[in-house]
Amino acid sequence: MVTASTQLEHSRGVWLIPFGLILLTLIPIVSGSLRLTQLGGGPALIPEAARFTGSPIPVILHIVAATVFSVVGAFQFLPALRRGRRSWHSLAGRVLVPAGFVVALSGLWMATLSAHPVGDGPALIVIRVVFGSYMVVSLVLAVRALFRRSFVAHGAWMTRAYALGVAAGTQALSLIPGSILFGSTNEIARAVAMGAAWAINLAVAEFVIYRRAVRAAARRQATVFA
Repeated sequence: MVTASTQLEHSRGVWLIPFGLILLTLIPIVSGSLRLTQLGGGPALIPEAARFTGSPIPVILHIVAATVFSVVGAFQFLPALRRGRRSWHSLAGRVLVPAGFVVALSGLWMATLSAHPVGDGPALIVIRVVFGSYMVVSLVLAVRALFRRSFVAHGAWMTRAYALGVAAGTQALSLIPGSILFGSTNEIARAVAMGAAWAINLAVAEFVIYRRAVRAAARRQATVFA
């Protein structure tokens, strides 16, 4: 029997998910805001980079879209917001999907066409292109699944896309050990740390997708034997 206290604890636990995700992306959101201020003519609050001043359009698009994608996407994990055809989940998705495409495509633009900072070697460029392309594919398959009314597949692909899109938060943490041991401009250390962050986020996404499938199977089994 589910008591009121149990329901309250479950509700609090569920709300920790979006706040935890937003906390994870807080560092890139703040640094992105400072970068926009700097590009707008404000004080140089963070170190200058040629890729930002030489080609500001993809940077601005990436920062704005990534902020929207990170914050709005965090609340898509709340089951209470998914109910109904005109639910928050449905309406927010119309903003989230375009923002996700902008994040991925602007990231690919910067990886292939913009100037690269010291420490971004060929290996990291390839890693950026691979994971950025996978994010585009995930979003395309998520939209395709939605039109086919395959909501389980839609949720799985959007979860993967979100995990890739918010990897900057994980990278802010994964870069610390390599920077301490090898310096912040070591190409191999940066490539390993940033690639590992994307891989970790994808692994967590796959675990979340697996848990959803297990719970859905348990609910179906409970319905059959009820």
